[in-house]
Amino acid sequence: MESENNILISAKDLWKIYQLGTQEVRALCGVTLAISNNEFVAIMGPSGSGKSTLMNLIGCLDTPSKGEYFLKGKSVNTLTDNELAYIRNKEIGFVFQVFNLLPRATAFHNVELPLIYKGSSKKEKEEKTIKALEMVEMTDRKSHRPSELSGGERQRIAIARALVNEPSILLADEPTGNLDSKTGHEILNLFQKIHDQGNTIIIVTHDRDIAKQAQRIIYIRDGKIVKEERKAA
Repeated sequence: MESENNILISAKDLWKIYQLGTQEVRALCGVTLAISNNEFVAIMGPSGSGKSTLMNLIGCLDTPSKGEYFLKGKSVNTLTDNELAYIRNKEIGFVFQVFNLLPRATAFHNVELPLIYKGSSKKEKEEKTIKALEMVEMTDRKSHRPSELSGGERQRIAIARALVNEPSILLADEPTGNLDSKTGHEILNLFQKIHDQGNTIIIVTHDRDIAKQAQRIIYIRDGKIVKEERKAA
């Protein structure tokens, strides 16, 4: 059993209900889970299972209809939009299937964007951006624009951008979905390296081979957690 002090994320009886005209759509139905510091977790389920809704709640991109969500022991339910935006920028690094890079900006500028939003000093921006590029082995490509990079290199830049604020959580939604299998494998190895350096990683996927990289797999179906698997130590 995990010690309370080591719990990074705690969700208790989370529901997400959407009203579509007269119809009620239950995307999440009473999800309870805890994720510890430095865990590598995969949330796995078919399309429409609720895994992306759960990711949006964990990432503070949305709020639950019912239930409670705690991040680092603090209840997220009561936060204002500005406070949620602050947490997203400070505590959570997002990696998406589509890389979401600015096409006309260099790799360096794409990576430093969160630090610009944060209002960091020039020195801090330079140091942290170089450090993030080093983590993903892309310093030699820092002056290239996305069109001059391969798919795998673009995803590495997107991961560097997610890491630049030194977040508590790296949240990845189908991070290898747009990549060939060899490049996808390289990106998963990179996630493993980042995890080994102390980061908490949550990957949302429908791909069993990707999920197997994690220490723990949480299976979700019809808005409910149906089972969990842990990798033998």
